[in-house]
Amino acid sequence: MATIKKFEDLEIWKLARTLSNNIFKLTEIDPFVKDFNLKAQIKASSGSVMDNIAEGFGRGGNKEFINFLSIAVGSCCETKSQLFRSLDWKYISKDEFTINYNLAEEIVSKTGKLITYLNNSEYKGEKFKNRTSTNKQQTTNNKQQTN
Repeated sequence: MATIKKFEDLEIWKLARTLSNNIFKLTEIDPFVKDFNLKAQIKASSGSVMDNIAEGFGRGGNKEFINFLSIAVGSCCETKSQLFRSLDWKYISKDEFTINYNLAEEIVSKTGKLITYLNNSEYKGEKFKNRTSTNKQQTTNNKQQTN
């Protein structure tokens, strides 16, 4: 896997951004635009996908990143559910539903694969990069001396 320097380089973040933009456009058209509750909910959940990917990446550790990726998957599933409601209430067409549902499915799938990769990786994240076993041993010795 290539080294990613910023969250904007992550394919899943780019896909989530596309989903969020698609949802925004759909919610600006009648009759969707008048349903303030659903409009706010689906915009928030789709935005949450990209935001949690970014926030988790910014934490600098794999365990935290995995946690935020998991939250992003949950938000993506919430968006999928809201897409069903939008279709059922005839706010969006079957084609609009399919395009965005499939995009959400792709995000969930690729995020799951990234989670699996991170869980199996020996690399623990940027914030642990410069820590050595000597540093850990010194910390342990200092704790023992103060007790």
